[in-house]
Amino acid sequence: MTTDTAAPNAPILDQAITWMNQGRKVALATVIETWGSAPQPTGSQLLIDQDGNFEGSVSGGCVEGAVILEAADVIANGKSTVMEFGVADETAWEVGLACGGRIKIFVEPVTQ
Repeated sequence: MTTDTAAPNAPILDQAITWMNQGRKVALATVIETWGSAPQPTGSQLLIDQDGNFEGSVSGGCVEGAVILEAADVIANGKSTVMEFGVADETAWEVGLACGGRIKIFVEPVTQ
């Protein structure tokens, strides 16, 4: 019997490879900073393909929609971006981040 010592996000990265091998274009969103009561810890990831399919979570569901939309732009233009959501941010309320915390998410295109 062996112990799996893979990184916690290994399934997301494995899925990225699978999707790319299927010819899909993908972006990866990663929580890079949190403050206060954040819905997911730093390092949490969300994988998105060009059709809006996704795996993982960066916010427990409250900002995924906005991140998926941004990922479509990242896939299209090939440029990474940083998104920030916080309770004082009007956008955060619109997407449902009313937990009292703030999160910063890095969205990047993934290529082989």
